[in-house]
Amino acid sequence: MFADRAKITICSGKGGDGHVSFRRELFVAAGGPDGGDGGKGGDVIFEVDKGMTTLGDYRHKHKFAAQPGESGSKQRRHGANGADIVLKVPEGTVIKEAESGQVIADMSGDNLRQVVLRGGKGGLGNMNFATATMQVPKYAQPGKPAKELLVSLELKVIADVGLVGFPNVGKSTLLSRVTNAKPKIANYHFTTLSPNLGVVDLAGSKGFVIADIPGLIEGASEGIGLGHEFLRHIERTKVMIHLVDAAGTEGRDPVDDVYKINDELRRYNEDLAKRPQVIAANKIDVIYPGDEDPVERLKQEFEPQGIKVFPISAVSGKGLKELLYYVRELLDTLPEETLTFAQEYFPEEHLIGENLPFTVEKSTEEEHTFIVEGPRIEKMLGYTNLESEKGFLFFQSFLKDTGILEQLEEAGIEEGDTVRMYGLAFDYYK
Repeated sequence: MFADRAKITICSGKGGDGHVSFRRELFVAAGGPDGGDGGKGGDVIFEVDKGMTTLGDYRHKHKFAAQPGESGSKQRRHGANGADIVLKVPEGTVIKEAESGQVIADMSGDNLRQVVLRGGKGGLGNMNFATATMQVPKYAQPGKPAKELLVSLELKVIADVGLVGFPNVGKSTLLSRVTNAKPKIANYHFTTLSPNLGVVDLAGSKGFVIADIPGLIEGASEGIGLGHEFLRHIERTKVMIHLVDAAGTEGRDPVDDVYKINDELRRYNEDLAKRPQVIAANKIDVIYPGDEDPVERLKQEFEPQGIKVFPISAVSGKGLKELLYYVRELLDTLPEETLTFAQEYFPEEHLIGENLPFTVEKSTEEEHTFIVEGPRIEKMLGYTNLESEKGFLFFQSFLKDTGILEQLEEAGIEEGDTVRMYGLAFDYYK
């Protein structure tokens, strides 16, 4: 079975704890603090492997964790950083937060490697907390906690052209004739249970990638008949080829089929039905003379709407050249870059325990210094990369939204004063 979806739990590494120790040397009665810092926890990284074509590696194993950082030790020794975990996925994989369905990362285009969860920062050893008034600090900072997230992986194939149509209209036959793909071909519904990709080579022109999407049925947009599993694979395509059985060999009306397919596309994703389309009226070699011309009916119905109709025979190859070169012309009018999905969910902003308390106090040991503490703040700092512009802006918003800035002002903070939070120090300015 083609594996194009998976749900896994990912976990970054906890930061190593800072260490408490003091120098002990001969003839030195009371050495200073020398506890080292803890190591950073490992990151969870997703990376594109262009040799992979499915998400089969994630069907049986469902939890993946990076290594924690090691604790610091005496003599100012820094704990080792935890090893990252790198999860390989096929190009076109979209990573989503499982509960909300929001996009975390789209592993396609130029995005071949992305850190999805950052490991916890290592805690500071007691050597960092020595001051003129506190020369023997007997505490160290714990490492920042690990972060865990349930994510869904969805493979959305990368193709220029999507080949859509009801079952048994000849999509697999067409694909096998115009590309190097070798799809299974048989006369029964849903013979194709996975998308088949093929490259169309055109003499004197650029080729393109075409995806044969398994046969649609009515209700596919609502998930009936594996509809969602198949429809996701045409979300990246730029042009749609509607393949219809012009001869009506199974009693279907080709005009009605086009409208029904477009309706399913629209219900699933409004944007899909708006993309450039072309109709391939297949099986013209079995249209009997004297009957109403179904190709002419299709042209009269859809060409006034700007959708060109090409009579073809996937079996004999008649009309395929004209169809393929027209599709290439359509593609030439469109941007070349791969359609990618923008990030909607930022794990560093995903806070757990939002109602946990915090305290704001004026330091009794340092002048013009304020101490802000609390599990919510420590957790926020563990999730936030303050070295990035977005992370620092989020940090500033957090201080304002939680009322920390207001409490600092009530405590009498002035411009230029220092705010300390778990080993980090910031100057206060309005």
